[in-house]
Amino acid sequence: MTDVTSVDFVAEIIEWRGPAPYLFVALPGELVGEVHYAAREASYGWGMVPVTAQIGATIFATSLFRRGDTYMLPVKVAVQRAEGVGLGDRVAVTMRIGRVSRR
Repeated sequence: MTDVTSVDFVAEIIEWRGPAPYLFVALPGELVGEVHYAAREASYGWGMVPVTAQIGATIFATSLFRRGDTYMLPVKVAVQRAEGVGLGDRVAVTMRIGRVSRR
């Protein structure tokens, strides 16, 4: 198996009783093992995995976190507004695992 650094998927935006005011996208089950494998190198502790994600034209940095048998991707309010998406919408996500280098 090779390291996965980038994944694409479509999922529904959901609410979780986590840190407000975020909504979340749960990583599809078929990608969890691959992301977990890649996260071994990228994680900075507590199961948090730094990612750069894209929904529509909006690119944003955040961290995945483990929740049960999946990872949750926070969808920031700024992303929701920029893309006109919200609770219950299905979105296409492109996600790169690892820290973003600033140059």
